Amino acid sequence: MFPDPDMFKLALACKCPRCREGDLYKPGFTLDLRDVCPACGLDYSKGDAADGPAVFLIFVLGFLLVPLALWLEFSVHPPLWVHAALWGALALGLTLGLLRPLKAYILALQFKHRARDFE
Repeated sequence: MFPDPDMFKLALACKCPRCREGDLYKPGFTLDLRDVCPACGLDYSKGDAADGPAVFLIFVLGFLLVPLALWLEFSVHPPLWVHAALWGALALGLTLGLLRPLKAYILALQFKHRARDFE
């Protein structure tokens, strides 16, 4: 009845994993899920990403940003304020930009594998 979801495209678009049309999140820049999909009526309350997206981002961004910061320090020797401004802004921007799609990806995986009786 519904197409098999392409997880990465769904995650980036933050769309319903079943119909690919309804918005996953409430309006505004929030991580609050809608109660149900406005297009197909899928109940989102059975999906739970918990702290998974945040923990994953901490590990991945730490793995990527710390070596870059060390490389910059040992090759260019910038002042401390440059490190604070550059890496703080980069970490904050990447976290805010990737948290919603990563949570959507985890929910789409739960839907695909029928975790917790999602449907």
